[in-house]
Amino acid sequence: MKHELTPEEIQRRFDEINARPAVKLTPEEAESLAEAEAINDGTLVDLEDFKRSLEDYSGRLVLRIPRSLHRDLKRKAAAEGVSLNQYMLYKLAK
Repeated sequence: MKHELTPEEIQRRFDEINARPAVKLTPEEAESLAEAEAINDGTLVDLEDFKRSLEDYSGRLVLRIPRSLHRDLKRKAAAEGVSLNQYMLYKLAK
């Protein structure tokens, strides 16, 4: 059963979040944020229109790679403490 939050609970949660100390961005994060802000033209997009624009894309991509590359990627993901999928998504997004 879904619990509905009262306005007071919502405000309390926002107050808790806002009371947390600010997180210092790494240089890479700061650069990514600056890039995102630079391309933000202020255009608003309706959520339903945005969802429709993605209907032709499943989010799945099958890619055959050499076994040695698969092994290396899996090891690097494990060293970072993330799944192979998360690690590859991170690397592709860079």
